[in-house]
This record gives sequence, structure tokens and C-alpha cells, in this order.
Amino acid sequence: MTDSSTINPSMPFAAIILAAGKGTRMKSARHKVLHSIAGKPMLGHLMDELARLDPAKTVVVLGAGREEVEPFVVERGASVAVQEDQLGTGHAVLRAREVLADFDGAVLACFGDVPMVRAETVAKMLETLNAPDAPTCVVLGFRPNDALAYGRIIADNAGRIGKMVEYKDSSAEERAVNLCNSGLIAAKAADMFALLDRVGNDNAQGEYYLPDMVMVAQADGRHSAVIEAAPWEVAGINSRAELADAERAWQDRRREQAMADGATLVDPATVWFSHDTRIGRDVTIEPQVRFGPGSSVADGATIHAFSHIEGASVGAGCSVGPYARLRPGAVMEEGSKVGNFVEMKQATLGKGAKASHLTYLGDATIGAGANIGAGTITCNYDGYFKYQTEIGEGAFIGSNSALVAPVKIGAGAIVGAGSVVTKDVETDALVLARGEQSAKPGWAKRFRDAMIRKKAAK
Repeated sequence: MTDSSTINPSMPFAAIILAAGKGTRMKSARHKVLHSIAGKPMLGHLMDELARLDPAKTVVVLGAGREEVEPFVVERGASVAVQEDQLGTGHAVLRAREVLADFDGAVLACFGDVPMVRAETVAKMLETLNAPDAPTCVVLGFRPNDALAYGRIIADNAGRIGKMVEYKDSSAEERAVNLCNSGLIAAKAADMFALLDRVGNDNAQGEYYLPDMVMVAQADGRHSAVIEAAPWEVAGINSRAELADAERAWQDRRREQAMADGATLVDPATVWFSHDTRIGRDVTIEPQVRFGPGSSVADGATIHAFSHIEGASVGAGCSVGPYARLRPGAVMEEGSKVGNFVEMKQATLGKGAKASHLTYLGDATIGAGANIGAGTITCNYDGYFKYQTEIGEGAFIGSNSALVAPVKIGAGAIVGAGSVVTKDVETDALVLARGEQSAKPGWAKRFRDAMIRKKAAK
């Protein structure tokens, strides 16, 4: 789900996103954080959500495969820091210190493979950090159904942290606690870097753990706090299976949102949205419909079963499908219709116009009220270049016609069925461009009889 609304946090902050891991469990040549959920890389989900809070700076810490991720980061206006050696999350955050040398606000440390954190949750972390009791650190916790091997947070009912411990270093009693550490931590910049400088690596993994800064602060007599998020919000993605789980969870939330906003999903589990799909009110979406990036559907439209819509705009009251495909640049104006096995690409179907079956409309403009007969093709490509077809208002294109672009069909014109049109057609004209029909009485019977005798002779 894409929410572009802005949130004003209680204090200026910078975000440090850790994305230096190799992601070996993905078994992929592509960097882990560039794998997509709902058509957007997981790192893009996180960066776009944080952008709602207008961070003063965003720093992405990269390591292995950074040449693949860096252009994506820079395109979004963020900075890059490099962690050459994988010495733990605390060590990774320290790699961003130089970029934030002149920044004295709050710092959020988060993870490129934990992409679903909401801006509202980050705002709450900052609000807690800025509270009158002034915690040194604010940790984001969660309570999963199965705590597995997550690090544990021991806290009182007010959220004041008594202890944080990694699973491998925890006791049986500590493992019985179900408040787990997501890894996300907020602190003021000066505190975060000073505390991390004092974190050691005397642990089972020999790494510098980011959460240990909380215990360093506690040793100084300074307290930290925990706030909680829903488990789905802090789910990490390390494998293809976890990526699929995240996709399913995202789609379920988006389907619920679409229905809450006034759309009817006949079989919700079979409708798949993209991260930026926009659906109006009183839209009906039948089973097995998929939306790719850049699609919008206006109020009152119906998307029939097995249709695929990507990069397309469907106007109010339109009807699409079943089995229709709208490709990038397709525009359906109010009340227009495409039926079964119709494909549109870089084409506009005017108000009330219809293409009911078995038609390809590419690089075309179709006027209001025009009727495109079954089997019509706009022949827009000669193997080297694309050309435009223009069909005027109220024109009627007969079935099985080929319109060889560039060509213009005038308003109100009629193209006879089976025509191959290579020249412009005047307004209100009739064009017939097909071979003349001739008949030879009895020929078919004579042919069959001859073939039967020939076959019998063999």
C-alpha cells in the first residue's frame, strides 16, 4: 500500500538503513534488498515510507554487491556508507558516522530487509525518545506467535527496559519472554555513536551488536524504553520463502483496504495489486485479476475475471474483460468497454467506445462512441518503427479488419469487415478493401470426389 501523506515527527531525525549483508539465503545474483514486494524493491518500500517523515538525511550502509544497490539509493536522494567487513550491526551503524558528522538530531537505525515498518511507528519511536523522562534509546519490539531465535527484551509494564539479550546468549528464563527485539533502535546522534564505540564483541558470534548499546547506557545509569509494533511490520526477509510470505501478507492488507474503501472483490485471495494501484469506489473486481505498476481504476468500473492491467488508466463506469490485457499507456475513458481477449497498448479508447472481442489496439486513438469489431488489429509496427492509428468518433470498424498505420479513419466512417486499410478514410465514408468474392458452382463436390478416388487408388 502506498500512503503519500506526510507526518511531522516530534524532532528532526536521520535514518541509517543497514543493507550490507550478502543475503546468501536468497540464492540470487540480485541483491537481497532489490527483490520486490508488490512490484517495488523492498528497500524502496522502506525508503518511501521513511520519506513520509521527511528525514534530514538517509544513509544506506552497503557492503557486498553495493555497485548494484548504490544507483537505486542515490536516485532517491540518499547517501551511501560502506561496511567492508561484516562485523555486526553495531559496526555497520558506525560506518554512517562520517556522513552524519554535522547532524545532532535523532538517528533511527533500521534494516533494508525489514521493509514494512510504518512511518507512524517511527514517529512514535521519536515521540518516545523526546518524552519528558528522556530515554537514551528507544527500541522497537514485537510479540510473535513463535518467538523462535529472536533476541529478547526484558521490560516493565511502562516499557522501561531492564535487559536486552541475544537468543544465543540468553538463559532459559529469558527465552520464555515473548517480547522480542526487531533490531530497530532510535537514539540521539551523539548518544548512538558514543555508545556504539563502547560496545564489545564478547558474544557467541564475535560481532558488535547494535542492541548492546542499550546495556552500555544502562551501565551508565541511563534508561531506555521499548514500544511495540505488529509482527508483520518488522518481519525480516532472508529467503525466497520469507519474501513470498511478505508478499502474501502485503496483498492481504491491500485487499482489505480496497474493500474498506468501497470496492467489491468477488474472490479477494485471487486479486493481486501493485504497490501503487489506485481503486475507486463501487469498483467490482472479479476473480483472477492482476494489477501491475502504474494502474488506476475509477469509480463504478468493472474488471472481469482473468484480466491483467499494468500502467493503464480505466475510467469511470468502464468494463474490462474477461481475459483482457491493458498494457502501459492504455487509457479507457468513461463508459468505454474492452471485452474478452482484447489487448491495448499506448492507446486511448474514447468515451463510450467499444472493442468487445479478439482485438489488438496499439499506438492508437479511438474516438468517443466508436465500435471496433472482433478480430480488428492496428498494425502499428513495421519491424523498425511504431506508427499511429486514429479512429474518429462514431466510426464503425468491421470484424477482421487490419488498419495499417499510419492511417486515419474519419468520424462516422464505416470499414467493411475483412478490410485491410492502408490509406486514410474520409468522414462518413464507407471503405471496402478486400478481394472480390467469386463462386464456382459444384467445384467443391468435384474436388472431394476426385480426392476420394485418388486416395482409394493407393
